[in-house]
Amino acid sequence: MPTGEELTAMGRSNEELVKAGVLLAADGLHPTSKGTRVSIADGRATDTDGPFTETMELIAGFTMIQASSLDEALEWVRCWPQEDAPSVVEVRQVFEPEAFEPEDFEPEAFGDAFTPELREQEERMRSEVQRAGELSTPLRVPFRGTGVPRVDP
Repeated sequence: MPTGEELTAMGRSNEELVKAGVLLAADGLHPTSKGTRVSIADGRATDTDGPFTETMELIAGFTMIQASSLDEALEWVRCWPQEDAPSVVEVRQVFEPEAFEPEDFEPEAFGDAFTPELREQEERMRSEVQRAGELSTPLRVPFRGTGVPRVDP
């Protein structure tokens, strides 16, 4: 778990991201001792409760920013709080809805798998999620899992 010094440094870093208008989301995750992994194979799901001591890289939390380029995103990452070191921050781009527009679509990303029907489904779901977010108060539902882009050793 992070120390008070680490939490303070993360708070300062997140405050800078907020002031710059680039922070979209940021959260820490509970330790793996409170997590569960679900392995899916051969039509079956198998749950394994943590802790996961064999993990080589541990996802401890995530920060999602809106940057105009990879270079800008890397500049923000290079300002990561030194109090959180040693850390490894993985930078990956999120697929934006525009990536699925015919004029911007990158066929090599999905090939023929992303059919017009799937494109329509994606647009409908994004619209429903946006509408639901506008109509309701956000509710955080704790879930036992990971799958976020920040990786710590």
